[in-house]
Amino acid sequence: MTTASATPDTQLLHLVFGGELDDVDSVTFRDLAKLDVVGFYPNYAAAYQAWLTKARETIDNAQMRYFIVHLHRLLDPSRTGL
Repeated sequence: MTTASATPDTQLLHLVFGGELDDVDSVTFRDLAKLDVVGFYPNYAAAYQAWLTKARETIDNAQMRYFIVHLHRLLDPSRTGL
């Protein structure tokens, strides 16, 4: 369960992906063909663990960034607070 308002079987889809940035002050990727799609996860906790693993693996590359996208918010924008 990721939030107080979610039920235990509520699927809150998240995407973890990353890539090398042109500049650390922006979110423009150097090469879109080389984006690393880590995977899709049913809740934030699982997505966070995947993100943390990839972030730690690439800690020596300041240009490399990984992100968590809350796909459930894009798929159903009428549901707020999740």
